[in-house]
Amino acid sequence: MNQATLTEHTTLAAEGQTTTLALVGHPNVGKSVLFHRLTGTYVNVSNYPGTTVEVARAAARFNRGQSLLDTPGVLALPSRSDDERATVRALLHEDLRLIIQVGDAKNLRRTLNLTALLAELGVPMAMALNMTDEASARGVSVDAPALAEALGVPVIATVATGGEGIAPLTDALAHARLPAPLLRYDPEIESVIGRVSDIISTRAPHPRLAARGLAILLLGRDAEVEAWLAGHPEGSALLAEIASLAPAVGRDSLPARLARERGRAAEALARTVSQQAAGKDRTLSLLVGQLAVHRLWGWPMLLSVLYAVYLFVGVFGASTLVGLLEEDFFGGILNPAVSALVRSHVGIGWLADLLVGEYGLWTMGMTYALALILPIVTTFFIAFGLLEDSGYFTRLSVIANRMFAAIGLNGRAVLPMVLGLGCVTMATLTTRILHTPRERLITIFLMALAIPCSAQLGVVLGLLSGISFGATLIWAGAMVLVLLAAGWLAGRLVKGRRVPLVTELPPMRMPVLGNVLKKTGGRLKWYLIEVIPLFLLGTLIMFVLDRTGALPWIIEAGKPLVTGWLGLPPEASAAFVMGFLRRDFGATGLFALSHQLSMVQAVVGMVTITLFVPCIASVMMIVKEQGVRTTALMLALIMPTAFFVGGVLNHALRLFF
Repeated sequence: MNQATLTEHTTLAAEGQTTTLALVGHPNVGKSVLFHRLTGTYVNVSNYPGTTVEVARAAARFNRGQSLLDTPGVLALPSRSDDERATVRALLHEDLRLIIQVGDAKNLRRTLNLTALLAELGVPMAMALNMTDEASARGVSVDAPALAEALGVPVIATVATGGEGIAPLTDALAHARLPAPLLRYDPEIESVIGRVSDIISTRAPHPRLAARGLAILLLGRDAEVEAWLAGHPEGSALLAEIASLAPAVGRDSLPARLARERGRAAEALARTVSQQAAGKDRTLSLLVGQLAVHRLWGWPMLLSVLYAVYLFVGVFGASTLVGLLEEDFFGGILNPAVSALVRSHVGIGWLADLLVGEYGLWTMGMTYALALILPIVTTFFIAFGLLEDSGYFTRLSVIANRMFAAIGLNGRAVLPMVLGLGCVTMATLTTRILHTPRERLITIFLMALAIPCSAQLGVVLGLLSGISFGATLIWAGAMVLVLLAAGWLAGRLVKGRRVPLVTELPPMRMPVLGNVLKKTGGRLKWYLIEVIPLFLLGTLIMFVLDRTGALPWIIEAGKPLVTGWLGLPPEASAAFVMGFLRRDFGATGLFALSHQLSMVQAVVGMVTITLFVPCIASVMMIVKEQGVRTTALMLALIMPTAFFVGGVLNHALRLFF
């Protein structure tokens, strides 16, 4: 596109035409943070791929008449994964007037590779070149004015986490223009692109996107663009005609040739406008990041991280803080005062028992939620946030890749599973970042079976840490073995092929305190709003079962299974009843029996309750993602597996302890 053509396109904002703007970029470049800065709306700020799985929308803070979209991160275009397809759907179907590409200042070549394709779509652009602080730490400097001149669009250096460059970026949006193309493909390819562009522009024009950009995506085999064209009245004929043109271009794969030429153009421009200071590329953060994925040193680092989390959550949170709250404050001060107040003012016996009895809404429900669980999940959320924001979680995908190959998955599947340690319900939704239905099915099943949510994991650590670190290791080893065995079987029973791992590693960095506190605060808000009502509901159910005589009957009926096969006290049957509502509620029931449990009983009980049915919210999310039939089949497999593994572990441990 020549300069005269660019001049014809005056700024859309100046004409008052800009209505919808889209943030587009790779995973882990700070799009969600920038979205928060530009809209005031908080989207979970995490330092790993897959944070933004669906398109988020909010009014722009600088102009409430404009809508801003935070699209999922794309590793590459044409689209291959669900998050990439969601971004292409937004480009195709939203009334976009402007694209804000969020780039990575420390990896300019990768950024410009995406720019090369976005520039062909015929939508005005501006670039937020983010993470310039991390680029400087690595000795990378980018000449933003020179890059802006080369692209023909505003390029603003930003540090979204610190709010730097936000005001210049919003001002620059008024000067967004159609970008200059980064390259012309070789004549053979250009001929095919031109013919496909003519077909689209004359017979199926898009209302906003340029025919040339759509042609390049089609020739790269983008499924979303193919689906869009197939919806045209002449769609089938057009697709067949276009398909007949592609094989004419040499022996090499046309998508591969297109990608290779874009990569070369991006590399050439990146070298022109950026510099790498000698000796500055091996910073401490880079060295730590390399050690974290090293085949040998990565595992000791992983074990050290897990042990630190154990000390913080299991010892400090579940022992020290729970002791102060549950025993000293609630047990010694608050509960006696509340009980005395209720008994003196409530003359109806059953109502007083409902409030402050053995299964009272306050003495059991609120005490469990606030005195036992809240300090544990708070420390876990803090630890979880620190690991997220440091960039360590993404490296788990690399460490886990070889192990996951044994179960027919790649290391990318570890990301939803790690998220499942926070909340299995939301992690089920994030399986959309996986590339195939097969991967999503296996991962959801494994999370429902063997991944404890943060609340449950905190209770597990709280109980087992009070016994010994060895008990915690036995529980963890049992869970890993079940995960691998179930995954191995699922990988062979579910048809399909394993997709190799392709992921980008963010830099290791010191966690940003503001990010960690925001995420911890948001998750605690979720806990207080969503979980406490369920604890109260579970307590109410237990009260009704106890009053009607059903609970003693259930405990008696469960004795052969609970006391015989699992070797647990009869009262543990009540914990499994509570586990039907929420697994962490059931785990809390076992925690309350900790003074009655031996080491073997504690480990067996926690293994069984961890493998038990997922919470109601998770079941509903699985139904949404996989359907009723698949969900029912999963539950039919999970419940017997939980009791089978628990019983086998009980009899095996009693041989040694």
